[in-house]
Amino acid sequence: MRVAMYKVVLHYSDGTIEEEEEIFESEAVAKEHGSYMCACVDEGAEILNMSNPGDYPLEDACTAEYEVIEIDD
Repeated sequence: MRVAMYKVVLHYSDGTIEEEEEIFESEAVAKEHGSYMCACVDEGAEILNMSNPGDYPLEDACTAEYEVIEIDD
């Protein structure tokens, strides 16, 4: 019996695509992880901006969206 497994793919606003290594047993958990990773990208941009707004303006910050894909086990 085939069991569905899932991965998260991050799509950054600069065109970069990153497939996460971690494999999830449920789509819901994979979505939770993708949402968390996108929040980390946003928080990292805010921290860089607070540390040096001249070098890291928020309007230039990279953002991310995620996609959950089903993979073969």
